Amino acid sequence: MVSKSSPLSHQPLAERLRPRTLGEVIGQQHLLGEGMALRLAFESGQPHSCILWGPPGTGKTTIARLMASAFDAQFITISAVLGGVKDIREAVDLAIAARDSLEQRRTIVFVDEVHRFNKSQQDAFLAHVESGLFTFIGATTENPSFEVNSALLSRAAVYVLQPLDEQNLKQIIARALMEPAQPAIESIAVDRLVAYADGDARRLLNTLETLTVASAQEKVTEITDVWLLKVLGERMRRYDKGGDQFYDTISALHKSVRGSDPDAALYWLMRMLDGGADPRYMARRLVRMASEDIGLADPRALRLALDAAEVYERLGTPEGELALAECVVYLAVAPKSNAVYKAFNEVKAFIKKDGTRPVPMHLRNAPTKLMKELDYGKGYRYAHDEEGGFAAGERYLPDGMTSPGFYRPVERGLEIKIAEKLRHLRELDRKSGGGA
Repeated sequence: MVSKSSPLSHQPLAERLRPRTLGEVIGQQHLLGEGMALRLAFESGQPHSCILWGPPGTGKTTIARLMASAFDAQFITISAVLGGVKDIREAVDLAIAARDSLEQRRTIVFVDEVHRFNKSQQDAFLAHVESGLFTFIGATTENPSFEVNSALLSRAAVYVLQPLDEQNLKQIIARALMEPAQPAIESIAVDRLVAYADGDARRLLNTLETLTVASAQEKVTEITDVWLLKVLGERMRRYDKGGDQFYDTISALHKSVRGSDPDAALYWLMRMLDGGADPRYMARRLVRMASEDIGLADPRALRLALDAAEVYERLGTPEGELALAECVVYLAVAPKSNAVYKAFNEVKAFIKKDGTRPVPMHLRNAPTKLMKELDYGKGYRYAHDEEGGFAAGERYLPDGMTSPGFYRPVERGLEIKIAEKLRHLRELDRKSGGGA
């Protein structure tokens, strides 16, 4: 859907407070401060194609509009969700008309949620970006390296926007309170509003506007924390269930467990649960952590992770979440080993590049007379009949294959004992004259 920007009557608070100059922008000083990349782009006098990547409500649309204003360019928006190739053609026609007019105006085409553009839409766009017909600015909450065609990505600078911090959000609230009919706000309620916003200016202003309308209806002259909680309740959890934030947070949880920090692990677990992540998904991730990062250093960890998943299935939310918390603390403090994980990956890679080696004759099963006549199973030593239950010197790898040593236990937890056992068995092999 293509639209030319135009003033609206009865604008929402977020639109009324949208910065009209670069100096009014709150936050993003790593890009817009003196001598920073985007500030220099504004001051250069020459617009360039770019992608603004960041969470919702961090100023992507505002920056695009300010860039059009700075260069006196026609500003056209395309919604990647609602638009299509037809809308791109319409934007091209408008850009040609502006270029060929007496003013010879530039055009900036702003594509909101550009990661939703499919390949054909991006390809249709690319030729006009290359020709310089218009300057392309894309906005995305998703990593553009995964979602945007490499050809289009290579022609656009990528600027990463950060969530607004607490001070930024309080500045925005102070600016909003200067608007007509805005009630006063108790300081503790301001803190709660900032927490609700979670770095998103649009969410902050939309929530503030909801409170303002409700306060007018109830004739409330000051927004207190108690009244705010009554109005909002559990209205909006501070979490993005999809996209980069989701994967960044699960990554932080996994790395906290791996790093043996139970407090951090609990924090990230509760961040995800509080934000609405599926506890069953969290349980699956804990099972994976037990397998990948703890392994045989403490085999009980895997069993505990499976038990936590089962407890959650029986109790549900919120009671079952305590079992997940218990599990994540145990995983964090457990001894760590990725020896099996590494061995698994090494074996997988080895088999992919190695030939199909035949099974040695003494290891083959011989259920029929013919197989026995062909020496299937001949010479196999039954370990239970050997001293100590170990057939010293027996070979179990394919003929001609030296022992690769895939599994290398670490000197932590139970794997200390496993390593001792393996050293003992290898010594018995050596003394027998067999083995690797």
